[in-house]
Amino acid sequence: MSIERYLLLGAGGHGMVVLDALQSCEPQIDVCVADESDNRIGKRFQGLTVERFDPTVNRTAQRFHVSIGRNDVRARMFEALKARGGLPSTVIHPSATIARDVGIADGTFVAARAVIAPAATIGEGVIVNHGAVVDHECVVRSHCHVAPGATLAGNVRLGLRVFIGAGANILPGVTVGDDATIGAGAVVTVDVPPGTTYAGVPARKIR
Repeated sequence: MSIERYLLLGAGGHGMVVLDALQSCEPQIDVCVADESDNRIGKRFQGLTVERFDPTVNRTAQRFHVSIGRNDVRARMFEALKARGGLPSTVIHPSATIARDVGIADGTFVAARAVIAPAATIGEGVIVNHGAVVDHECVVRSHCHVAPGATLAGNVRLGLRVFIGAGANILPGVTVGDDATIGAGAVVTVDVPPGTTYAGVPARKIR
């Protein structure tokens, strides 16, 4: 594998979504899709063949994107590739709506029809998935995942590696601590402590 090729790490369902967006933005890009799972190596993946990921390769100056939905795994692989010299690349679907003054760090993915409003700040390796809304002045720290159809109202703060389930709503000014999980469809009206899981309407701690 030539390191000049763009590395897309992760050949699961989320990888399909990222590859589609990447090829929409850069139609001529030469992509290597790689994975660690034996059952994916050699399989066809949207017209490409999945290669075995070699964590020992020097990635100096190689652009990469980690297309893995699980926050802790994505964060670990992201940092490992950076340590090998790789350059994390942000992928934004052409149909996403992003305000002019939004700050988006490297390695983030913004899916189709997502909206990121003025003065929002997005950390490294974040996923803002299909149709999700990150409203004005939100802060989303690194390696979070805002699932399809979820909404962060104004001034919401997400810590590191937070997962916001599909269709969940986080009301204005709420803070969600590091490694917390919000269940699908939840309505969060109070601050969420680190490492906890909240679900329901209104959301309550379940774990």
